[in-house]
Amino acid sequence: MAWFKKSTGAAATNDSVLGDSHAGGRAVRHLTPIRWSVAGALVGITGALIAFAPASWLARALASASGEHFLIVDTRGSVWNGSGVLVLTGGAGSRDASALPGRLHWTMSLKGMGLQLAARQDCCINGELLLGIKPGLGRLAVSVDTKADWLARLPADLLSGLGTPWNTLQLSGSLRLSARELRLESAQGRWRQFGELQLELLNLSSRVSTVAPLGSYRLNLAADPASPGVSTLHLSTLEGALQLSGMGTLNAGGRSRFTGEASAAPGREEALNNLLNIIGRRQGARSVLTIG
Repeated sequence: MAWFKKSTGAAATNDSVLGDSHAGGRAVRHLTPIRWSVAGALVGITGALIAFAPASWLARALASASGEHFLIVDTRGSVWNGSGVLVLTGGAGSRDASALPGRLHWTMSLKGMGLQLAARQDCCINGELLLGIKPGLGRLAVSVDTKADWLARLPADLLSGLGTPWNTLQLSGSLRLSARELRLESAQGRWRQFGELQLELLNLSSRVSTVAPLGSYRLNLAADPASPGVSTLHLSTLEGALQLSGMGTLNAGGRSRFTGEASAAPGREEALNNLLNIIGRRQGARSVLTIG
């Protein structure tokens, strides 16, 4: 009898274990649909956030990537189809700012393994500016896909937003931006340039000089094939009474060095004397400017 009772007790225990196991299985089966529902909801919410992400997200990304020198304010719409006012500033904490006239409009769509952003602005952009964007793990690549001879033409007084010395010079004239096979890549926050970016400063005048126009100039930023991660900067004069020249470098860490000089064309020394004093450090007839 004792054996029978013991066996009965063991059987009861096994039945209890089996019962608990079946109950646990039912609980797992019951929870599985809930987990899939939660996962589906999270995917849906994530998709909705991406699909309806506000335009301000793109504005924050541009401000961060440019050190707050380029801002988009008064944003409307979404990152996929939006608009805003483009502002040039002296950077974080600067009180200087200048805005382009009108609104910048953009659309963004999927293209291959990345995105393509198409931007339009009646005042300044040549047709449509196309940018390819390829995100990756800790990496980001941005390429200029527009094949036009020039990308944008901007008013020179926009430069006053950068602060000193541009807000003192108060330039007028126009800026023409062009690119050739330009691509920028970021890895761990360090940018590297491929190709070439060119800025032409055309028919410039300044409120601190009676000579108008002062001249036209070209600023060329190109990747240095001999030094990966380094870009070379070259300033030259196309024509004019004020002669400008200079060379410099910009490395992947954002550090820049530039040495340039300004001088007057023969016969224009007296008329440009005050401007040469403002531009840089006088060394005889020329004015020297050093950055970095």
